[in-house]
Amino acid sequence: MPTIRDIRAREILDSRGHPTIEAMVITEHSVGIASVPEGASTGKHEAKELRDKGKRYHGLGVQKALDNIHKIIKPLLVGIDPARQREIDSLMIEKDGFKDKRRLGANAILAVSLACARAAAASKGKELHDYLSQFPQLAKRAQALPRPYFNVVNGGKHATSKINIQEFLIVPRFPSFRDNLRAGSEIYHVLKGIIQQKYGLTGVGDEGGFELPLKKTEEVLRLVKSAIAKAGYSGKVDLALDCAASSFYQQRKYHLDGRICNAEQLLRYYLQLIRTYKLISIEDPFHEDDLHHFSQLRARSGIQIVGDDLTVTNPLRIQSAIDSKSCTCLLLKVNQIGTLTEALDAAALAFDNGWKVMVSHRSGETNDSFIADLAVALGCGMIKAGAPCRGERLAKYNRLLEIGGRKK
Repeated sequence: MPTIRDIRAREILDSRGHPTIEAMVITEHSVGIASVPEGASTGKHEAKELRDKGKRYHGLGVQKALDNIHKIIKPLLVGIDPARQREIDSLMIEKDGFKDKRRLGANAILAVSLACARAAAASKGKELHDYLSQFPQLAKRAQALPRPYFNVVNGGKHATSKINIQEFLIVPRFPSFRDNLRAGSEIYHVLKGIIQQKYGLTGVGDEGGFELPLKKTEEVLRLVKSAIAKAGYSGKVDLALDCAASSFYQQRKYHLDGRICNAEQLLRYYLQLIRTYKLISIEDPFHEDDLHHFSQLRARSGIQIVGDDLTVTNPLRIQSAIDSKSCTCLLLKVNQIGTLTEALDAAALAFDNGWKVMVSHRSGETNDSFIADLAVALGCGMIKAGAPCRGERLAKYNRLLEIGGRKK
């Protein structure tokens, strides 16, 4: 069996120009390379990145995390078969000693974890999604290309506008990924033309969605609907929101659309939006510890309720949400938990309890397409990777096109 001979890591820049980590795991027969993303809208219960602080890169450098890879993680793992993923991840978790991975850094641990999976897949001559499909957590899952949720307007912490809702998403519903990608791209460019004509601006936020000089949620929804219609896709594309409500929750009140409301008032507003715009999915509608109002919206709306900051890809928090009937879908972000094994355990827990799973990128991304293969291996049916533009987003979509072409 191949064994890990060397582990190397370097500092690279993500899509926001902030430092992040790329790790390389080397065996006798293969090399696995992986890089990790960074979130802007992060839940307080997420695993912790390790940053250098100080003046370099305004404190965001990752030299300390790189030292941990070279001086602590590498000696720990050299000589182990990279396919022993659970053992590898467990060794790093135990060495760190903290639940949130603050000592070694979740960014350091995850980069190595994912690179090990790539090295193991390469040593076996398998595509990454085929290799991941063999993991015990996915034994009952059939591979499938996911339906993309395209973020076409950015707000909240992903933009500089005054729009509070973080993501306005279009969700084409054609049978093939290729046709869904085409629809998303065409609508995106029609929307760009409308925005250019109305406002003379076509700037984009962190995830490639447009920034708008608007303040009201419904103004944005109407604009997106008009683009769908003008592109010729009326009745063929659904709408969804990622509210990231923790970002506009202050002093036990929600500051949305220029007004201040409590949770009950916000709940009624969401129900109105769902009826008026036929929304199919809402992510993080309330702040990250409000299980009760999540469950109220789930019961009264009948649509998909997605947990992100609420669940942070953490089995303990997912179980709490399951027990309180707060969600119907888990947003799976591997860097929220910090290892591949834990992320797959989280997905398995969600599936076993009747939830759906949506694989997701982060706002600060790299060109690594790991999550595209992960979504296919999970057979989860949904992926959120940003707008159909910008190289770090298209890396995921183009990888899915490649996988789809090979599976024909």
